Amino acid sequence: MRGNEKYKLKDYNGAIADYNKAIEINPVLSTAYYNRGIAKSDLQDYSGAIADYNKAIEISPNLYEAYLNRGIAKGKLQDYEGAIADYNKALKINPEFSMVYYNRGIAKIQLGQKNSGCLDLRKAGELGYSEANEAIKKYCLQ
Repeated sequence: MRGNEKYKLKDYNGAIADYNKAIEINPVLSTAYYNRGIAKSDLQDYSGAIADYNKAIEISPNLYEAYLNRGIAKGKLQDYEGAIADYNKALKINPEFSMVYYNRGIAKIQLGQKNSGCLDLRKAGELGYSEANEAIKKYCLQ
């Protein structure tokens, strides 16, 4: 997909234009919505990204990465409860997805759920997510 190449070059608007064309040609191509959502997130259009992740999930309900990225976008909008709900959905599909535990842990900590958040960060670290160790030092070892 040409949009992916533009995205790699950080031409997010060009990538979005190509994803728009792909969607016009095939309106049930979940990856086009998903990828457009990523580009919109990089442009800090989190509401637009969420709308695209919603559509990707509607078409492909097991696209666990879309739940992760929708959760991240919700977190950017400080909807931590909504983010956690999305992370939970991603983990139901792929319970070994370390990045989800990391992000869910951070969201829980933002909501004041330190103990539960730190458990998630530890799980992310156990699963090999390297950023978890720094977050554990920052939030949990105090």
